[in-house]
Amino acid sequence: MIRTDVPGTLVLGPGQQPEGLSPRDIQSAYELPRHGGSGRKVAIVVANDYPTAEQDLAVYRRQFHLPPCTTANGCFQKVYSTGVKPGTVDPIWALEAAIDVQAVSAACPDCKITLVEAPTAFIVSSLMPAVDIASFLPGVTAVNGSWAIAEQPAEGTLDNHFRPGIAYTFASGDLGGVPVYPSVSPNVTSVGGTKLTRAHNRRGWSESGWSGSGGGCSLYEPKPSFQHDLLCLTNRATPDVSAVADPDTGFAVYCSTPGNPTVGWQVAGGTSLSSPLVAGMYTLAGPPGPTQRPNTYPYARPWHFHDIVTGTAGAFSALPGYDLVTGIGTPNGIRGLKAPAWGNTGADRVAAAAGQR
Repeated sequence: MIRTDVPGTLVLGPGQQPEGLSPRDIQSAYELPRHGGSGRKVAIVVANDYPTAEQDLAVYRRQFHLPPCTTANGCFQKVYSTGVKPGTVDPIWALEAAIDVQAVSAACPDCKITLVEAPTAFIVSSLMPAVDIASFLPGVTAVNGSWAIAEQPAEGTLDNHFRPGIAYTFASGDLGGVPVYPSVSPNVTSVGGTKLTRAHNRRGWSESGWSGSGGGCSLYEPKPSFQHDLLCLTNRATPDVSAVADPDTGFAVYCSTPGNPTVGWQVAGGTSLSSPLVAGMYTLAGPPGPTQRPNTYPYARPWHFHDIVTGTAGAFSALPGYDLVTGIGTPNGIRGLKAPAWGNTGADRVAAAAGQR
């Protein structure tokens, strides 16, 4: 989602700053370390070709004084899932990819980034095979997909594309209280959305549930063992966690691929923003256990998240504890996204069990 009331700007004047949240804002709001994740990789799966990906990323990172991330220095990579460059340049998908790549940069400036381009936007024949390619790239800690389709009865047959040992983050959608796939898969982290504004409080920020945040009870996926909410008694509940998504409090992004209503610097939102932000945070937190499902980590330590208790999306309201607008909440640092390491006293295990009720 793009703010069309903010004119796109290809070149900023001396001393001019783009509108929208900056990497420093993201790091401040979620208490992220400014360094970390070196050598770890986030793979981003999109459809069609994004021809200006590397040059747009260079503009973004120069503007915010982030270290260069280029093909030459081994930080940025573009991979074609079929081995052949997609024949189509779709400006909407290019903008989507720009948001993904630059959001990961904001959350984890030292991370490596691989953009995996699928030839078309068909889920089964194109995007899911691209997820497989992304999953086996050396050094990959997280795989992000900011795309979704309406739920379908046979969706569970696709869940095996999401393997243990990798944090898969998927947008919960922008339809306001409507669950979508792959976000509802029990093997991925479903990422919802919030509204994020500066505030005169200890955190320095105020956060509420965003009206567009997708979520709810899956129609077809059964409830996984790590979920204990009473909102969806027998089926998978989404989202799991959230981050900023409201375009009114959105993110500065740069995309020079022509064809969109605005080109250059613009303000982006939607769960297409929150999902790659969380992918970057997972990567900062460290590699998952090789046999573990990282989407379970937040449920083990919910006290490492900001509990969002205001805001509505569709028929759902943000509530104390788990809710169908923001899930467990938004990251307060990266400890809630780390693989749990239980102490000898068992205190963490007791606290986790209490937090899941």
